[in-house]
Amino acid sequence: MQNKDIDIVMERLKKHFYTVKTPIVDLIQAQTKEPFKVLVATILSARTKDETTSKAVDALFRVVQNAEDFDKLSVEELDKIIFQVGFHREKSKHLKQLPQVLKDKFGGIVPDEIDDLLQLPGVGRKTANLVRAVAFQKPAICVDVHVHRICNRWGYVNTQNPLETEMALREKLPLKHWLNINSYVVAFGQNLCTPRKPRCSHCPISEFCSRLGV
Repeated sequence: MQNKDIDIVMERLKKHFYTVKTPIVDLIQAQTKEPFKVLVATILSARTKDETTSKAVDALFRVVQNAEDFDKLSVEELDKIIFQVGFHREKSKHLKQLPQVLKDKFGGIVPDEIDDLLQLPGVGRKTANLVRAVAFQKPAICVDVHVHRICNRWGYVNTQNPLETEMALREKLPLKHWLNINSYVVAFGQNLCTPRKPRCSHCPISEFCSRLGV
């Protein structure tokens, strides 16, 4: 895939995105417009399927509406609520720490800069970029396993890990696509361009994919 093709590719992926189930973090943003809830949902979603994350998010947001509400719950109580997600014990500890870190470092407000977000418990580069892009609509490229795998499958980048992919995309991908690439590619990767047995016959961008030898 060449850079001259990326506008067409992104437009077709956008159309596909609106025909399938919306990734959980985008859904939280659409429903709440609250950076805090987007942050929490993103932390919970790490290494967890969207369907499982959705159940945990629904249960948690019945009792937690803001950072201060975490102070009312013990780590053990939090863990019982989010037990379905991957690494739930570690995430329970991070969520319990979150209010104090937000208060001490950022006046209780979720920051919108990558370096600041990385100071929050449970937040790595993927989460920081996703929160900045989804919650604040500011330029960021969130690279998860889907984006890393598919951009390499396309032949758009040639990288060994998600960090390399993020840096390569920052150099190559037009800025206008930064906010949407994760949402569109994740939906594409979950429904069509799966790791095994991708549905190439149904792919809307097959003519641009190096996997097919085009």
